[in-house]
Amino acid sequence: MSRFYWLHEDKKVTASFDATHAWRLPGVRCHTCGATWASAGNQYPAVDLSQLPEHSEFEKARPEPFPEFARLRELVRPLMPANAALPPGTQFGPLVGPASGRFGPFTSLGDVLWVIRRDSLERLQAEGVRGLLGCRTELRFRQKDPPELLELQIEPHGRLHRDCLPPDLPPPCETCGWVYFRLPDEPILDSASLPPELDLFRVGDYSTVIVGTERFMEAVHRLGLEGMTFHELPVR
Repeated sequence: MSRFYWLHEDKKVTASFDATHAWRLPGVRCHTCGATWASAGNQYPAVDLSQLPEHSEFEKARPEPFPEFARLRELVRPLMPANAALPPGTQFGPLVGPASGRFGPFTSLGDVLWVIRRDSLERLQAEGVRGLLGCRTELRFRQKDPPELLELQIEPHGRLHRDCLPPDLPPPCETCGWVYFRLPDEPILDSASLPPELDLFRVGDYSTVIVGTERFMEAVHRLGLEGMTFHELPVR
């Protein structure tokens, strides 16, 4: 069986950036379950909303009643990868904001997203790592000759195994999809749900958890690419 690893930022990295994506779906105020919420970890930097006549409606983070959220969601759906879930708070387009420090091969923003130097991405692809999509950023540097940094578009696939979920977990809201549970200290991946064709992905039902395969980890180590640590996750 393949081995899978939870990716974390290396705390020794000194580079930093304070950035957000150009566009986003609003949060939602649901009339069915009463929750007001937005997701974290659903990011599509390759999706460009600039050609939508309504693109300005995606520039400000805010909650909206469900019918308005659903209207905006349907406007972007034709631009999305097949079967994208598009929960409230999904973000699109390039990262915009200031950046400083020495950027090595990998740099993370709170483990929720990753930027990579272009040369590092090309080396990983040459090693046969599958499913890596690097997207342009609009990070602003004060230094001369800044590195070319790309954001990895890491899409949700697979799910957590039921054995690590609360036994009394309610079903998602039938209208907005809201369901909350605390991430277990030791998440277990559901082996039958994992994508066989990708070496990097988010967990579909907890998209802030980013997972790399053994192939990905070995390539990173073989190439000496710094900035990322690996914690093996059980699979069942």
